Amino acid sequence: MLFLLLLQVLVSCLWLGHSEVMTSFQNCSQFFFRATPPNKALQPNNPAWICQRYNNQYYYATLYNRDLHIPVYSAYLYQPGPGKRPNIWMVEPQLMGENYPKTMKKEWTLLNYFNISLEQLSESQAILKDYKNLTGLNRGHLNPSGHHSDSSSRTATFTLTNIIPQNEKLNGGAWNNYEQQTMITMTKGCNTTYVVVGAVPGNNYIAKGRVNKPSYIWSSACCEMGTNQSKAWAVIAENDKNAVELLTLGELENRLTQLYNRGQVSLFHSDCPRT
Repeated sequence: MLFLLLLQVLVSCLWLGHSEVMTSFQNCSQFFFRATPPNKALQPNNPAWICQRYNNQYYYATLYNRDLHIPVYSAYLYQPGPGKRPNIWMVEPQLMGENYPKTMKKEWTLLNYFNISLEQLSESQAILKDYKNLTGLNRGHLNPSGHHSDSSSRTATFTLTNIIPQNEKLNGGAWNNYEQQTMITMTKGCNTTYVVVGAVPGNNYIAKGRVNKPSYIWSSACCEMGTNQSKAWAVIAENDKNAVELLTLGELENRLTQLYNRGQVSLFHSDCPRT
């Protein structure tokens, strides 16, 4: 018994990936413009605030919907760079409760070293099995790995708390074009670009009703240009069409206000221009 306990402690110490779930983004406010997250109009009934940490460093923030098993949004700094796409998927065991390690790690590690069952894990979040045998859908990142500059930051985006069931053609088509081409054009002249990208819950599900398929995917950006100047832009896409609509930040906030129907949505601090 003592040996097993020591083994558990040793394994937890050796793990490199860490994430933190709490009741606010206090420890990772740097990913929001003026340290101001979106307002409560986007907050689900059963939320989890995740400061996504990997290799002892924070890389982005995620508001997660525990009931629908999808992220509400992810917030990060746009810092693209060359590099390979990681071939790894991780989960967040701390979503099961405060007594579990605050780590971002593979499912098999949890099953083999911490006596955690797949059923336990699946009650708190999406698991790899949920995304198998999809038809017309795939694992769509909210925070894309290509918007990060090194191996650790790209790997940190490969957690199931950062993906949704996304239309296959949209993910590889118009949405990918926005992420990889439009963002390059829009960020010219920007010193720091803050991004908040999210998904509006829909009426359909995958994995026998476990994981919600969003009806819309949206992204917004606020860029600091120096000398107190800033600019903003936004996009939205229906999750069953290969098309992306370019909007002002104010237009997206008004659209989301209607879609969520929980009051006026505010995605960034008021210093970020809405028009």
